[in-house]
Amino acid sequence: MTIYVGNLSYQATEADLKSVFADYGEVKRVVLPTDRETGRLRGFAFVDMTEDSQEDKAITELDGADWMGRQLRVNKAKPREDNRRDDNRRGSWG
Repeated sequence: MTIYVGNLSYQATEADLKSVFADYGEVKRVVLPTDRETGRLRGFAFVDMTEDSQEDKAITELDGADWMGRQLRVNKAKPREDNRRDDNRRGSWG
């Protein structure tokens, strides 16, 4: 399972998130997506931990928590949807 962490401060770093989630268990991976054009953080992250029970506890305790001046939104990440456009969406040209 992957944890979605929303409403993040734009000053949050990978080390900051690892530190917070380490209170609940071993952190395998942290991803902080950035805007392709500006390189600025997008205000959310994904965190993977070694055990589902650790992830569940982190979600329960951190969802709604005030961190770095913002109220976090923490939940199970939804599966990624394919956002590529296909020919059917562009229209049929014969």
